[in-house]
Amino acid sequence: MKNIFLQEMKLNIKNFLIWSLTVGGLGLACIMLYQSMQGDMKEMADAFSNMGAFSDAFGMSTLSIATMKGFFATEVGTVHGLGSAMFAAILAINILSKEEEGHSGEFLLSFPVSRSKVITAKGLCVLFFLVLFTILCSVLYVSGFWMLEEEIPTAEFTKFMLCQFLMNIEIAAICFAISSCSGKNRMGLGIGIAMLCYFYDLIGRVVPDLKESLVAGPFSYANASEIFSGNEISSLAVLIAVIVISAAVAFTYYYYNRRDLAA
Repeated sequence: MKNIFLQEMKLNIKNFLIWSLTVGGLGLACIMLYQSMQGDMKEMADAFSNMGAFSDAFGMSTLSIATMKGFFATEVGTVHGLGSAMFAAILAINILSKEEEGHSGEFLLSFPVSRSKVITAKGLCVLFFLVLFTILCSVLYVSGFWMLEEEIPTAEFTKFMLCQFLMNIEIAAICFAISSCSGKNRMGLGIGIAMLCYFYDLIGRVVPDLKESLVAGPFSYANASEIFSGNEISSLAVLIAVIVISAAVAFTYYYYNRRDLAA
């Protein structure tokens, strides 16, 4: 199992570096832009806060982008949320199915290792990369605050990154379950799932009748504007996330252990 874990680490390290440095770098760039735009930010904040549903969707009606905290929540929060969700989906969607598509499943499972151990090793690899992704992006964002000599809203920032981490695990678990069912590359489907979750939350914040159903989506408890506004995280949304993760992982073990893999 250890060898499988290390092999997956080697295969996915490049993908991890590209995504983490891209998402974290874009977030850092947004933070650095704040200083150059600070002079005009007050007028922009007043204009954006009065745009109705658009302002509500991106949190500009509750947070002012004229402040560093508000700017981070509305700009960097969006970049990190969507980028990290796509990374989690891409990482997990093919990690099991590639063995069948690449015709290496029969070779892998010929070793004295059970399918459950294969699932565990690959799942731990996904989890490990998500942890590293969250840490690296956090370091880049905090560096931006330090370089601009801005005060870091520690409590809100920590809560935001932890909620994003849970959200990434939920999306990865869903894609991990799909990977156990498929024998082909489903990267497009993984990206689609991440985008669907994001736009479901976005539309739900624009359409009043859909707001009550937002708890079903992974972005509901990881919304930056809600967290940085000081609003409490929905315990129901977190509970649903835990149930979805548990169900997806259980399904992965159950189904992958019973299906016939192509040679």
